[in-house]
Order: sequence, then structure tokens, then C-alpha cells
Amino acid sequence: MQQSCPEVSVAVYDDNSTDNTRELEVKYPNVHWEFGEQNRGYVYARNKFMSESTTTYFCSLDDDSWFIKYDSLAKSIDYLDNNLDVAAIAFDILSPDRSNEVKEGRPVEVNSFIGCGHVVRLSQVRQVGFYDPPPSYYGGEEKDLCIRLIDKGHKVMLLPGVHVWHDKTNVARNITAQHRSGICNDMVFTWRRTPLLLLFPVLIAKFANHLRFAVRYKEEKLIRPCIQGFTDFLRALLKGKLNRHPVSMKAFKKFLTLVKI
Repeated sequence: MQQSCPEVSVAVYDDNSTDNTRELEVKYPNVHWEFGEQNRGYVYARNKFMSESTTTYFCSLDDDSWFIKYDSLAKSIDYLDNNLDVAAIAFDILSPDRSNEVKEGRPVEVNSFIGCGHVVRLSQVRQVGFYDPPPSYYGGEEKDLCIRLIDKGHKVMLLPGVHVWHDKTNVARNITAQHRSGICNDMVFTWRRTPLLLLFPVLIAKFANHLRFAVRYKEEKLIRPCIQGFTDFLRALLKGKLNRHPVSMKAFKKFLTLVKI
């Protein structure tokens, strides 16, 4: 609400929380409040706001994220206004494990954005059908949306030095459960978007890389959730729950060569 960008409409989705979020409705009457009657997750909330909105742009912040400076949103909107081939802006995300601000620099084309802080042009996101919800609750939905935008000839740009702080709260953050979910959704992403010619080599490479990471990771025991993630993917595949709409070879190769954030 303190952003210098004019004509900003602020909306909050309460995903059936058990804290005191409802008390804020009285304190901030100018905010549009949505209170879910069951837990549906952040992908549902983003799709709901984007599909129902009549605005040109949609900015999403997670509940543990906030702008550091007052002009961040205005700078991103100005860039989008002047670059019509850009579908999404990735903010430069800071967090407790990456806390040093950097100077604003030249925008960089990237292959995705981090979900806790980004802006999208709604006309281009509507063109690809918003988020395609993955079977598991966490991880991968941003790159799935972005590769479909790239496939349509659009760009995703990072604005270095235009920061959002991601506090990475420990509330509801279960590392092993998130790893299991992330493995499943990454395999689903590979199945859905990889061109047929590359599909099985890429699936095998993904399997090997995820397993290697789980074996080498020392801070948490990740081998079991890694195997569970593979199992979740195979179960969804065998049940026929996974659509397959691969992008073009050109878009897939571009996605792999662009800067990852």
C-alpha cells in the first residue's frame, strides 16, 4: 500500500488460516479480502486473483515477503509499459541467506521468476492459461508458466537491484515434505513440457541428478523424500492425471540456456 505506483489495488487471500489474519480486515478496510473455507494453496489463490482481475498487471507477494523500497513496483510497471514483449518481471529476491543488496543494473532475460515476488502482464498469462496446477503442493509452477510464455515468444526479465525481501518463515515449512513435493513436480514439469525427441533422456537425467543431490546433501536426510517424490510422479502418471503439452524444441532449448534464478 506504500508503493509509489498509482492506482494499485491490494488484495489478500487468507487460505483458511488459524491465526489472527481476519483481525486485519478491520485495520485495512481499503484492501480486498478473500477468506477461503478450506486450504487450497497459493497456486489456487494466484489463479483466482489473475482470472478475476480486470487490471493490466498482477503483482504477487507471498505472506513472508515485502518490498524494501517504495518505488519497486513503479519501476517494474514502467519497464513493462515500455517493453511489450515482456510477460513477467522477476524481482531481485533477498533473504536471510542472501541479504546483501546490489545496485540497480541492466535488466537480464531469465527463464523463470521466484514466486514470492513477481509481476505478470495478464493478457499474456491469459494466453497460456494461467498456472497449470501440479499434483503436489509445492514447487515448479513458476517455471512451468514461464516456459509456456517463452514458447509464445514472450520474455521474462529480472530487474537487478529492484528488491523484494523473502523472510523464509519457518511456519508450515517442512524441508523433507517440500523436497518430496519439489521432486514430484519437477518430474511432472519435465513430462508435460519436454519435446518428445528429448523426453526420455531428460527424464533419466533428472532422475539421476535428483538422486545424486539427495545422497550428497548432509543437512537433512533427503533420500527417502526423494524416492517418495519419484513414486508420487509415477503414481500420477499411471493414473492418467498428467496432461502432456510439450513446448517447441526452440523454446525448450532457450529455456535451458537462459539465466536461472
